[in-house]
Amino acid sequence: MSNSPLQKGLEWVYQNFKKNTATMLVVTGTLGWALSSLAQIGAVLVNPKIPKEQKSFLVPQEFLDAVVNIGSFFLVTQCTKKIFSKLASTGKFAPQKVRDYLNKNKHLYGDKVGKLSLDLDEVIKQDHLFPKESYYSYKNVLTTTGTIGASILSSNIITPVLRNSMASDMQKKYLNNRPQPSNNMKI
Repeated sequence: MSNSPLQKGLEWVYQNFKKNTATMLVVTGTLGWALSSLAQIGAVLVNPKIPKEQKSFLVPQEFLDAVVNIGSFFLVTQCTKKIFSKLASTGKFAPQKVRDYLNKNKHLYGDKVGKLSLDLDEVIKQDHLFPKESYYSYKNVLTTTGTIGASILSSNIITPVLRNSMASDMQKKYLNNRPQPSNNMKI
């Protein structure tokens, strides 16, 4: 196995996210948006074909796009990940083995299932008979699926709507602040 920086990076990602791929999606997606935004701003700055006046408009616009892209992606995916994680940890959504366990121990958990007062992550710490592998596997799939859906929603619907709205406002302000040419007509 190679000891290249890429290999070390991949190993770090694997070690840190192997049990929680939803978090990996949030982190790498946010990082991807940040790097692509940085590249876009850099491309505008170093392009000699773009006049300075246009750069003074484009760079702030690209920066605003970056803030919207990164912020929207992170907020939507992170909140969705937390919601789906909570739905799993309350037992609202659970695999059959966990449901069987909860039904068998109804005297302990029966009225709490699906409510915020139940935290299956805490139950695991106290009860070694809890089917934790089944629970963690299911929770990982559930949060990952929710996060993928949220990233699609954020990237393809929410972000473009926000970005276009903000860019339109910015363009109006820019056009209103530009000096207007006079036509030297006298009445």
